[in-house]
Amino acid sequence: MDRPRYNTVVRRCALDRDFTLLPHGDKTVVGERGVSLSGGQRARISLARAVYKRADIYLLDDPLSAVDAHVGRHLFESCVVGYLRNTTRVLVTHQLQFLRDVEQIIILKNGAIAAAG
Repeated sequence: MDRPRYNTVVRRCALDRDFTLLPHGDKTVVGERGVSLSGGQRARISLARAVYKRADIYLLDDPLSAVDAHVGRHLFESCVVGYLRNTTRVLVTHQLQFLRDVEQIIILKNGAIAAAG
């Protein structure tokens, strides 16, 4: 494991506090046989898992939908715009507040491109 990268991703995905609250930190068993996680925690862990894996292209399917506005802004700025800045990112979202910070917007309607710019 790349510990410095891991620590950076944990911080960028706002998981540090969660790990301090879990009984065994990031080694805690979660799910059916372990600790239950909130929707926001599950979303941030999913984002962290995707971001930790080195890739040229990241497909992010509404990763901010299960978190509150403050955490969503942090994840968008720190992780999507900041940490992944030198990669291609395709972000699917219904949250219009993030659109002003993206390079290109594509609007889909009935599975087809309705507008792009």
